[in-house]
Amino acid sequence: MKRKILLLLETGLLLAGLLLALAGWLQHSALEQPLRVTAEQLLEVPVGATPSGVLNRLEREAVLSDAFWLRLYWRFNLSGQALQSGEYQLKPGMRVVDLLGLWQRGEVVQYKLALIEGWSFKQVRAALAGQGKLTQSLVDLSDEQLMSSLGRAGENPEGRFFPDTYRFVRGMRDIDLLKQALARMDEVLAQQWSQRAADVPYREPYQALIMASLVEKETGVPEEREQIAGVFLRRLKIGMLLQTDPTVIYGLGERYKGNLTRANLREPSAYNTYLNPGLPPTPIALVGRAAIYAALHPAPGNSLYFVARGDGSHVFSADLDAHNRAVQEFQLKRRADYRSSPAKTDSQKDSQ
Repeated sequence: MKRKILLLLETGLLLAGLLLALAGWLQHSALEQPLRVTAEQLLEVPVGATPSGVLNRLEREAVLSDAFWLRLYWRFNLSGQALQSGEYQLKPGMRVVDLLGLWQRGEVVQYKLALIEGWSFKQVRAALAGQGKLTQSLVDLSDEQLMSSLGRAGENPEGRFFPDTYRFVRGMRDIDLLKQALARMDEVLAQQWSQRAADVPYREPYQALIMASLVEKETGVPEEREQIAGVFLRRLKIGMLLQTDPTVIYGLGERYKGNLTRANLREPSAYNTYLNPGLPPTPIALVGRAAIYAALHPAPGNSLYFVARGDGSHVFSADLDAHNRAVQEFQLKRRADYRSSPAKTDSQKDSQ
C-alpha cells in the first residue's frame, strides 16, 4: 500500500513537473514571439489602462497571441509595476518581451513644443491649441480664468512663461505644460534677480521682466541687448519717454498690419510709450535668459537714442543731432534689403 502511495506521489510530482515545464515553455514562447507588425506604428495606452487590458486588446487585433500567458507573466513578475499611459513605438522585428520592457521602463514616445522668445501670449495659446497630442483644457478659458487655474489669479499672463523647448507625451494636458513654463520663468527670474547689478532702479523682479521684454523685441543681436537696456534705463532716470515702437504695436493688437503710422504713435493706449512715461504696465512678449540678464546688467554709457541700420543692428547716439543724422542715413534712405531684425542663420531656417 505504501509502495502504491509513493508511486502515485512520484507520478503526481512528475506530472506537476512536466506541467510546470510546459507552462514555462509556453510562457517563454509567448514572450519571445515577434509582434505582428509590418511597419512602425504607435500603440496608445490611455490613462487608467491595465497591462491585462492592453494585452487582450493586442490579441484581438492579432498583434500577438497567447495573451493568457503574458498576463500571468506580468502578474507574477511585475505586479508592482505601473503601466504609464502614452504612446509606445512598435517596430517590425520587435518581440513581446521587448514591448514589455518598454512598459517596464515607461519609454513612451515624447513630443516637443517650442515656445519662442518674442512671442506674445496669444501665440503661446495658439501653439498649445495646435498640438493635437495634448489634451486641450484651456480653449474655452479666458486669460484671467487660465491664470486662476494656474494658481496665479489676478496676474497678467504676458511674459510669465519661459521660452524653451518642452517635452510631453500624448494625453498630457496643455495646462500642465504651461505650469512647467511658468515655474521655469519663476526660477530663472529669481536667479537673475539675485545676481542683478547694484544700481538698477527696479523695485521688484516684475519690472525687470517688463524691461527685458522691451529689450527682447527691440533687438535680436546678442551683443546689443545690454546697450538697449542701458538706453532705456538712462531715459527712465531722467524722466524721458521710452518711445519704443514694439509697445505701441503691442497696444494696437490685431489692428497692427505691419506699418506703424504717426497716427498710431499719437493714439492713447496704456502701452504707448510715446505718450506715457515709464514702463508699460506688463511685459509685451516672452523673454529669454539673455534679455533678462541685459535688463539687470545694463551697459554703461551716455547714449539716449538708437536707430536700426537695416541689417538687424542699431546705431546708438548720445544726442538728438547725432540721432537725427542716423535716422536720415538709415531710415529715410532705406536700402533695398532693409530689415529690422538679423538675417536668419542656417540652423534657424532649418528649425522652421
